Order: sequence, then C-alpha cells, then structure tokens
Amino acid sequence: MASHKNPGNQPISAPATHPSGTSSQTQTGNSELDAKKRALNEVFGLLKLSYHNQFNSAFPDVQTLNHAKRLWLESLSGFTPEQILIGTKRAIKQCEYLPTIHKMLQLCAEGESGLPEPRAAYREACNAPSPKANFKWSHPAVYHAGRAADWFFLANNPEASAYPVFAAHYKKICERLMAGESLPAPEQIQLEHQPTRPLSKAENAKKLAELRAQLEI
Repeated sequence: MASHKNPGNQPISAPATHPSGTSSQTQTGNSELDAKKRALNEVFGLLKLSYHNQFNSAFPDVQTLNHAKRLWLESLSGFTPEQILIGTKRAIKQCEYLPTIHKMLQLCAEGESGLPEPRAAYREACNAPSPKANFKWSHPAVYHAGRAADWFFLANNPEASAYPVFAAHYKKICERLMAGESLPAPEQIQLEHQPTRPLSKAENAKKLAELRAQLEI
C-alpha cells in the first residue's frame, strides 16, 4: 500500500512535454510554469513547518495536498514566484491560522513593502515630487491610483474633495491586485507635462462632478 506520510514534501509534477515542434515561446512558458511550481512546493514546505497541526489537518493525504497545490497554482497564476514567496512569508508573520487562497491573494498583491492604507497612499500621491513616474513609490498601486485620479486635480483641490476620488480609484486597483492582476511599474520619464494655469473654481467644480459621476461616489 502506498504511504501517505509527509504530504508537505510532495512536489507538483510537471506535465510531459514533447521536444519536437516546441517553440521558444512554449519553452519560455514552460520555464515560468516550472518556476511557479517550484515556488509552490517551497511555499507548502514553509506552511507545513509553520502550521504543522493545521496543515496536516487540512491536507491529510497526498491526493488532497496535490489537489490543493494545483488549485493554488491556478489561483496565484498572476503573481511571480518571488511575489508568492513574499506573500507566504508575510502570512507566516501575520496569520495565526493557515492562510486561505483569498488571504494569499491579498498578501501576494501587497508586494514586498505592502499596500499602504488609503489615507497614507493619498498623502504619498499628493506629496510625491514630479516627475511622478520617477518617484520611489511604496507600491505601484499608489502611482496608478494617483494617475487615474489626475495629478493636477489632486494638487489643486482640498483633501475633502480630492481624497474620495483618489480612494475610489485606489480601492478598484487594490481589488484588481487581489484578483491576481499584476501592475506595471511606473515608466521612467524625463519630464512630465505640468499645466501652468490653475483651474478656476467653476472648472474645478465641473471636473470634480465629472470624476464623481464616473466613479459613482
């Protein structure tokens, strides 16, 4: 009878491949997939060490463990192996109980430094010098939310008006991250266009109304 002991050490098996007719693109895809499988094997090893009793209860045999690994591999496919490992190490530090896939999506999306709170992200976006893309952001999500909210709008409106617009964009971007979507890093540029003429009160009010209508806030 096959032994079901020590399920945490069971690697994710790679599908058989045929060398004939394999393109370089396919080889690259297989290489990335293999890297993520190796990362997931390491992840489950770390989780077994950190949540020993909970781990053994959740994955009592090899079949259950392998099914879980395939599910995690599919669910975390939008993240790099490095992001998955960083999210796992953050889970071990923060979570008393074995993390769920939903929790792992959140922790992997936070990146190395973590997603800042919305208010802190807003202030970072407002205080970042230009060119914005060259600033060392705590997380790319802050930059993308600021750009979506419009830098000039943020700079020329009081927090009471500008923060809800920024927060709505930030919330949507964070939700996309937690769903497994990856954000591109800000593209480094030499200069960013900055309008020299400040908006009038009427122009500001019109722009704010348009943004609120667009974001339904």
